[in-house]
Amino acid sequence: MNTKVDNIAPAVKNQFERMIGSGCSFADARFYDEDSSQHIVLYDGNLESNNRGFERGIGVRVLKQGAWGFAATANLTAISACFDRALANAQAAAKLLGFPKDMGPAQPTKGQYRPPVEKDPFEIPLSEKLKFLKDIDTSLRDKTVAQRIVTANFQRRRIYYWNSEGTEIDRWVLNTFGSMMVMSPDKDGRNQRRSVELYSDGTGTRGYEWLTNPDWFAGHAERIKSELSEILAAESLPPGKRDVILLPGQGFLQVHETIGHALELDRILGYELSFAGGSHVRPEMIGTLRYGSEKLNCRAGVVENSAGTFGYDDEGSQQRDFMLIDKGVLVNVLSCRADLAEANAKAGKTVVKESGTAARASAFYRSPIDRMTNINIDPGQDGTLEDIIKDTKDGVVLDVPVSWSIGSNREHFHFGCEIAWEVKDGRRTKVYKNPTYQGHTLEFWGSLDKVGNRSTWRLHQVPNCGKGEPNQIMELGHGIPVMRFRNVQTGEKE
Repeated sequence: MNTKVDNIAPAVKNQFERMIGSGCSFADARFYDEDSSQHIVLYDGNLESNNRGFERGIGVRVLKQGAWGFAATANLTAISACFDRALANAQAAAKLLGFPKDMGPAQPTKGQYRPPVEKDPFEIPLSEKLKFLKDIDTSLRDKTVAQRIVTANFQRRRIYYWNSEGTEIDRWVLNTFGSMMVMSPDKDGRNQRRSVELYSDGTGTRGYEWLTNPDWFAGHAERIKSELSEILAAESLPPGKRDVILLPGQGFLQVHETIGHALELDRILGYELSFAGGSHVRPEMIGTLRYGSEKLNCRAGVVENSAGTFGYDDEGSQQRDFMLIDKGVLVNVLSCRADLAEANAKAGKTVVKESGTAARASAFYRSPIDRMTNINIDPGQDGTLEDIIKDTKDGVVLDVPVSWSIGSNREHFHFGCEIAWEVKDGRRTKVYKNPTYQGHTLEFWGSLDKVGNRSTWRLHQVPNCGKGEPNQIMELGHGIPVMRFRNVQTGEKE
């Protein structure tokens, strides 16, 4: 069989008819015509790795007697056999089914998605990429710097989706990532570091031109060198309760771990317990739980130059922008169509009305699960970073995670950061190394009392979020303003 998409599509649709005729209530297929990747690492100016990847194949699902069956193949002449395996898997899963899955009313749609891209990184010669990264490495050199790491990561995917309801989606998705880091041992022999990853203000495009924009990446080399020097000369942050001001470079992971993962509906329903834990949220809490102060407004957003924007999810639902937490109250969660009925049944009321367009799979050979998209905090009305610092009597400004430990149900956390700036009586006074902070999720978000304006809001990407069994690595984004939290436990006792 010709393996071009024009031949794949009718073959898949024929299988849909066969599966529905075999008693299935739903079937779908994702054909990855291209899944390309490139990961470049420079270590102390030397090319450590240049990994290129390419995959092509199809993954199919069928729903029978309320149970999913999934199968995948790179052999595009064996689509019928692939559906047969999915059907057999569904029949086996039905014998152990806890709660029957239901896709709800049919939602047929046709669409396509293309991200804003000026320069496709896969069309840029390797020599040009290496020169760009080597120039950054050269700018990172300094007598105080012992080690330097510069990376670039690119992804390009062409994905076709069809289902038995008549949905047809054509997506071309491209992602660009970059990072740089400088490291040195301090006087105690402990390794210290300062780093920056490619970010933006949420505007612009998603191609190679983003990486080469000095405002969002290369232009920060001198700053992180200087700040590493300050860290090496600093003392460790002493323990105590004080106000904490999170820059977006730290705030994104705070949101990721204590809001994003906690609001994935499959976790709430107990399906991640054996691997990465569950959630402190229960289905009946959706719509009423006080998650934080009235300053907290969190949404699943659509930001065009973010890896968390993909047009349509892997069930064919069009991505949308909606509130998750509105003025501190949990109003919605990250979900897919198949989990809505179970959530409402277990809540004893209707708590979710439509898909959160969060069904995502990392490859053709993985089945979609509930994943984060762009989990953003809305900008506030409390001014700039300097305005918030001026209003702070005793606190620290924290940036960039080094370590993190999260409770099994996302109910508490402990973070270590690269750097802290002490704030006394409205001004920064000195730098501390080895800063940490910890707290209980709801109490911490309840202490949020200042949220910076749009000028403080930054989009940070996550290229390596892990979830699922077997594991799936997913890409997403977080748009975060500067935030202040009151009376937080910081620092460690000697």
